[in-house]
Amino acid sequence: MTKENPRTSRIEARLTKDALAIVKRAAEMEGRTLSDFIVAAAQEAARRTIEDHQVIRLSAEDQARFVDMLLAPPEPTDALKRARKAHEALILKAQ
Repeated sequence: MTKENPRTSRIEARLTKDALAIVKRAAEMEGRTLSDFIVAAAQEAARRTIEDHQVIRLSAEDQARFVDMLLAPPEPTDALKRARKAHEALILKAQ
């Protein structure tokens, strides 16, 4: 930990003895402190969770349908046309 980026926040967690033992063992195997191991593991889990929620994954069939819709979009429905007019009236003319 550098002096420019000191750790100032704290987190607590209650673990079973078994959970603590396995986390301690893993930290020792990597030659890290328990705190460093837990922080790194939590950050990696957080990155994966964020990525899973930000990336849209489609099946091959859905990908093909998506591309087809982009290349040959359907005609706008009456509801979409009304929404566009409302948008123009409320937003574009207000600028």
